[in-house]
Amino acid sequence: MCMNKKRNVILVGPMGAGKSSVGKRLAQVLDLPFIDSDHEIEARLKVSISTIFDVEGEDGFRLRESQVIADLVEHGTRKVLATGGGAVIREENRLALKEFGTVIYLSSPVKQLVERTRHDTTRPLLQNVDTEAVLTRLMKVREPFYKEVADVILHTERKSITRVVQEILNALADRGWPEAKGAKA
Repeated sequence: MCMNKKRNVILVGPMGAGKSSVGKRLAQVLDLPFIDSDHEIEARLKVSISTIFDVEGEDGFRLRESQVIADLVEHGTRKVLATGGGAVIREENRLALKEFGTVIYLSSPVKQLVERTRHDTTRPLLQNVDTEAVLTRLMKVREPFYKEVADVILHTERKSITRVVQEILNALADRGWPEAKGAKA
């Protein structure tokens, strides 16, 4: 068992990259709990992320996100954690993610992100806007942060969830995760 501080597997990347879908499957294979930080924020506050954005703005949401991420990565059991697309914006989040997890950046081209998020009405930053323009702008700002925190960068374009999970398992095995050695997605 991997008992160092990097005990969590943490998935970062833009909205629509597949962090939740991949994370759930990866957690099953590794027999670890799966947590989506956005869902955890909603569960703890008992309101939707859209409501937090409406009431507190993005800055208020990011502060709450930082508190939840710090708690999730520093405490409790080992887990697979999918972060929100903007979690890497704040430096304290980047430091916590790097310190307490093996960070996997799920990279996808903007065109694929647009396709995957086209009908999603739950993403506050994509409501009533030119989705492609917004995602392009967000990627320009966030991609350097995704790369900064990443131990592994996986390109997910035209790959099944099973294939992405297997690539993560292989990368974890290479980094000393005994549970990942020989594991099959």
